[in-house]
Amino acid sequence: MSEKATKKQAASVDKLRIRVRAYESRLLDLSVKQIIDTAARYGAVVRGPVPLPTEIKRYTVNRSTFVHKDAREQFEMRVHKRLIDILEPSAKIVEALTNINLPSGVSIDVKMI
Repeated sequence: MSEKATKKQAASVDKLRIRVRAYESRLLDLSVKQIIDTAARYGAVVRGPVPLPTEIKRYTVNRSTFVHKDAREQFEMRVHKRLIDILEPSAKIVEALTNINLPSGVSIDVKMI
């Protein structure tokens, strides 16, 4: 192996990729703003938020149990998603992001790339 390859393996995380998901878009946008403000407070370079396609799950249900097959109800669940990249995060930034309080109904996935 060359010296470049060993240095690259020994180097720290290049970026954090954060995927945020929620059923309500307003709640999601407030959470994303809170994450970006926390990262900016520690001087991190932030890319995003990038809106990802909304995942729509549709369900069709018969209104009656036995007859009237043509009478149906349709329901859908929309999952809104955003993507945030934080370039060259420090240990303070990672610690601050783990201690952040997000509202219930917002899920967050963090990958270190």
